[in-house]
This record gives sequence, structure tokens and C-alpha cells, in this order.
Amino acid sequence: MSMNAPRGTQDILPGTSEKWQYVERQLADLCRRYNYKEIRTPIFEHTELFQRGVGDSTDIVQKEMYTFEDRGGRSVTLRPEGTASVVRSYVQNKVYGLPNQPTKYFYMGPMFRYERPQQGRQRQFVQFGIEALGSDDPAIDAEVLALALGSYEELGLKSLKLVLNSLGDKESREAHRDALVRHFDPHREELCADCQVRLDQNPLRVLDCKKDREHPAMSTAPSILDYLNDYSENYFEEVKKYLDEMGIAYEIDPNLVRGLDYYNHTAFEIMSEAEGFGAITTLSGGGRYTGLVQEVGGPETSGIGFAMSIERLLMALEAEGIELPIDEGLDTYVVALGEEAEKAAVRLTYQLRQAGIQVDKDYLGKKMKAQFKAADRIGAKYVLVLGDQELENNVINVKTMATGDQQEVALDEIVDFMKKQLIGGE
Repeated sequence: MSMNAPRGTQDILPGTSEKWQYVERQLADLCRRYNYKEIRTPIFEHTELFQRGVGDSTDIVQKEMYTFEDRGGRSVTLRPEGTASVVRSYVQNKVYGLPNQPTKYFYMGPMFRYERPQQGRQRQFVQFGIEALGSDDPAIDAEVLALALGSYEELGLKSLKLVLNSLGDKESREAHRDALVRHFDPHREELCADCQVRLDQNPLRVLDCKKDREHPAMSTAPSILDYLNDYSENYFEEVKKYLDEMGIAYEIDPNLVRGLDYYNHTAFEIMSEAEGFGAITTLSGGGRYTGLVQEVGGPETSGIGFAMSIERLLMALEAEGIELPIDEGLDTYVVALGEEAEKAAVRLTYQLRQAGIQVDKDYLGKKMKAQFKAADRIGAKYVLVLGDQELENNVINVKTMATGDQQEVALDEIVDFMKKQLIGGE
């Protein structure tokens, strides 16, 4: 019986996994500079968390969640996004009561959505995101936008576009909601079945529909920017001023909405404008939310965050022809010839590894020529050759693979010698 990975999942093999590790290290370092700390939450949560936190009217909850009953009859869901889990942890652990606020988190890990797999969009995908909780200062909105954009720029991406909108506060959204219903209601029967439901549950989501995007009513839909009250308008202006102070370019798109119910005020997306990236250009998105913390049992708390797909980040790097500085070679390879030399090679390999040196050896009983070929294939910088004769003389031969130069080194000095060659420089 042939067993393959489930549809919408993938194996990340050596040769590719090193790219993931490099990207993850760079993102973690960027977060360190912004003083965001890592949080790790469970891969599955109680289903109600996502129903309440993400919103019953969203496609995620209605169509895409992996939900099942555990053996205790409890409904649990593989997390489809990170924000609700982070907020749940924030509330459960009463982090809102700690003196140092706002609380600034970052996370990386697998998420799960049941949707049609396509390039850069899998059913299991890896998401990096940040959340800043406990401040409604427009300056932290600008900080989050800068971090989001920096996540791509740090890796060398240049064909980027930051798109910005305001969804307003509750009062502004309600006024816009009524205007949207009045606008789209005469066209209700012309809209897709999903949008007919959205028109009653969450009219803002109609603007985000991919099926009806070409409908004439879309281009004339009322803009949220025309319904912002003074507070919301001033808030949005402050965010833009801070971005201007940092020299960060952006575009305003009044039709930009986010797919989750908990957003208000600042909403944004970062897009790739690279040739050959694909029809779906969005790399990441996020925004401000107020009410989500209360929804999961905490006090009134404001927050802002964003999330990005690592898969789509790697696609963008490929589209712009950016090669990550990945060293896939090996520091040292030990070649052993003879029974006693083999035993000594095992001990030496262990000693080198304990000293912080990357090293490997043959485990298939290959002859010397084949061992050298193996060392060359895996890009070893140095080959250490140890035979029974060398062992008897307490020496080992060191070959520099780039030049072919060889030198004899005392066996009891080889660890320090290699440390100087590889760590301390020649």
C-alpha cells in the first residue's frame, strides 16, 4: 500500500528546511529588536474560541476549520489562525495585570484551514505573526506596520506595496454597515449565495468577495472613509503621520477589509509586485482590534497585530531571485581505514562535536576513495584521514578540500587545531 502525505500538506526536506530555518532566525531577531517576545500556544483549542474570537460569519469558521470531537465528547479545532489563541492565553494567564504594558508577542507555527490547495496556500501552513496588546496609541499601529514591512525588507525583498485603510470604531462601522445594506440590497439576488448571507450578518465582508468583485455595484459601494466619525478620522490621520515620520510609503484603499470580524480602525495588507509571483499578490495582513479580549473573558483591552505565511514569503523571495545565504556544506569529514582507526574515529568525531565543530563520518564501510567522494558530495571543507599507521604514530592527516593541501597534525592536538581553522580563523 502506497502512503502519501494528506492533500494540502507537504514535506520540507533538507536542502529546503535550511531556508526555513534561516528565515525563522531572521524574523525572531527582528522581533528581538522591537522587543516582541515569543509565545507558543496549543495547536488545537476549544472550538468556541474561534467561533467567538474569529466570528461566526467568516469563511474560516463557516467553511475552513478542522473541527472534531475528542474522546471526551468535547469539540476541538486545529487552530486556523494565531490571534485568538494568543488572546486566550493573554486572558487565561492574566497577563493584562502585569505592570509592563503593552504586552508584545510574536509566534511561529502551523495553522490549518480546509481550502483548495494551490501554490503558496496549503491546508497546513506555517504562520508568523505578532500581537501588541494593551495600548490604543496610533504610534504602536505604525510600529506594527513597520515591523511587518521590515519582515520582508530584512530578507532583501523590494517589490512590496503597503496598502492601508481604516475600518473605524463601532459607531463608524454601524453607519457604514447601514449604508452598505442600502447600497447592495437592490442587487441582493445578483450576488453569490455567500454574499446574500453576508449582507445580513456582516455586510463589510461583501467587499472582500472574490466571486462578486467584478459586479458593477462593487465599484460604487460606499467607502468606510466617508463614514468615519471625528475620533476614527483623527486616529487614522495619526497613524499616517507616524508612517510619514519613518519614511514608510503606503497606499490608501477604502475597499480593503480583513476577513475576520474582530478588526476595527487600522487595517492593512502587504503585497508583492514582483513579476511572476502569481495572481494572488497578498503576502500578509493585519489590523487593530477592540473587543476580542472581552469576547474571550478578559477586560476591555485594545490590540493590533498581523500574520504572514512563511510559504508565501519564500515564494516572494524566489520571484525576486533572492538567494538566501545558506551554507549547506560540512566543516569536517573523518575518513577511517582499519579496525582500530575506525574505533578511534568514533571517539574523535565525538570529541570534535563536543568542541562545537560540525563533523560526520562514514557508516557504510566504504573504501577510502568512496569516503572521499562522499565528503566531496556533501561539501566538506576538511577531511581528516586516520589509518592504523597514523594511529600508531599518534598523528592524523588533514586535507583542505578547496586547495588539496595536506598536513600532518598530532592526534592529541587535532581538536584545538580544527577549532583554530574553523572557529578562530587560519
